[in-house]
Amino acid sequence: MSATAERFAPCALIPIYNHKDTIARTAQALRAQGLPVVIVDDGSNAATREVLDALVGEAGDIQLLRLPHNQGKGRALTAGLLAARDRGYTHALQIDADGQHDTDDAPRFIAEAQAHPQAMICGRAVYDDSVPRARLYGRYLTHVCVWMETLSLAIDDSMCGYRLYPLAETCAEIARAPLPARMDFDTEIAVRLCWRGVPVRNLPTRVIYPENGLSHFRMLRDNLRITAMHTRLLLGMLPRAPALLRRRHRREPACAT
Repeated sequence: MSATAERFAPCALIPIYNHKDTIARTAQALRAQGLPVVIVDDGSNAATREVLDALVGEAGDIQLLRLPHNQGKGRALTAGLLAARDRGYTHALQIDADGQHDTDDAPRFIAEAQAHPQAMICGRAVYDDSVPRARLYGRYLTHVCVWMETLSLAIDDSMCGYRLYPLAETCAEIARAPLPARMDFDTEIAVRLCWRGVPVRNLPTRVIYPENGLSHFRMLRDNLRITAMHTRLLLGMLPRAPALLRRRHRREPACAT
């Protein structure tokens, strides 16, 4: 049995950029479920910093990591994953700060990871009518690209930012090659962990787009980044294709739901 399987110490990991109105509710809900919380402040404004300082002051199980300036979701998550590993956690539950994700589902992610400690637990977004249609159709296109990039249907939803990582393998992959700095992080790390042989488990989870919610997704800029990412991943799949196909033929548990 591996060291990770013998010891299970999860935390919640929340990247934040100017979501001052929703972060306290999210962090406190996770704390109420017994999860220590690591927040990565990606260069937020003064009002958000004030809210974060108050949160940390009132709760010893909320840890705050501040980046000196805004660097993007991917950089914030990379810093947070490495910090969580260095602070002794074995797993990190990534969740957004903007209130989109259902914190009541956190125990389901933790239970699934406890049963499968080597696996990446990916949320599969279940939307209500608040989801913008353009975003929804774009996600379907990304799903198809990811299935091609992994030669597998294992990852149901590579864009959902609600997922749980095994930190040993995830940080090893970060050390192997840099990850994207911005919104393309979620998809690329999922594909690369699948390439690495990390098993995948999928959990349906409710995702909403709150009224008057603050989104940092920029349609043109981020779609161009996502297109470049898929081009890079498809090219990266080609030399890995024989190994991925052998794994699929042998029905190995890695990269399987």
